[in-house]
Amino acid sequence: MILVTGATGTVGREVARRLPDGLRVRLMTRNPAKVTVKGETTEAVAADYGDPRSLERALHGVSAALVITNRVGGDDDREFVRAAREAGVRRLVKVSAAAVLDPDAVDLITRWQRTTEELVRTSGLEWTLLRPRAFMSNTLSWAASIRSEGVVRALYGTSASACVDPRDIAEVAVRALTEDGHAGQAYTVTGPEPITPAEQTEQLAQVLGLPLRFEELTPEQARAGLAERYPAPIVEALLGSARRQLAGAKSAVDGTVGSLTGRPAITFRKWAEDYRNAFSIEPGL
Repeated sequence: MILVTGATGTVGREVARRLPDGLRVRLMTRNPAKVTVKGETTEAVAADYGDPRSLERALHGVSAALVITNRVGGDDDREFVRAAREAGVRRLVKVSAAAVLDPDAVDLITRWQRTTEELVRTSGLEWTLLRPRAFMSNTLSWAASIRSEGVVRALYGTSASACVDPRDIAEVAVRALTEDGHAGQAYTVTGPEPITPAEQTEQLAQVLGLPLRFEELTPEQARAGLAERYPAPIVEALLGSARRQLAGAKSAVDGTVGSLTGRPAITFRKWAEDYRNAFSIEPGL
């Protein structure tokens, strides 16, 4: 049986959709009612990293697990690795981040990601690390201002990132979960080209047929907006990440998607075409 954690999240739900028919799959989430992937050999289970009993139930009979955590600085990975080892899980596929390879990335988030990777590598289990660049789907945060004002606001409009479609991350994860030959591998997963927020705005305008305008936020404006959603240490980590992107730290393209799937990584334009309705002037479309 394969366990997918974060089964209603950006990557987890795409992995659940792509696992081959006939495999026994368990989808772990805090709220199974939100699971949309159904199947005769698929089941949803309520579990939480902070509840050892629920982890024990979720991991019973599991041979391979996708591990996705997002509580920065927490013990979720440690608790999951412990429970997986006790349950007899053989294979772990951990979603980390490409920033762990950047020696200049010393922020809170990246330090935590390096710690979680070390937990997996020293777990005694067969492991594979996935290190994606920023998700193309992060631009969905622009949808409200696009609908209401025809404007995209972001920090450092000329900074480029080889952002990746979450569906490509999921394709790589499925192979690591279901195929041999990936043990002990750490895969950097990027899109096919670096692209800037200003260029993303231009491509969205073409896809949507709208005259979108890009407005660059100042660091102070960006900090104020982030502070409405995140605690101060996370805000500073995100701002530091943006500065590293401006310096070119996130523009390198990796060929993992092509080498493992046999096709090119999905472009931002293709992603935008597939999700254009999320940006529509009429949200109900």
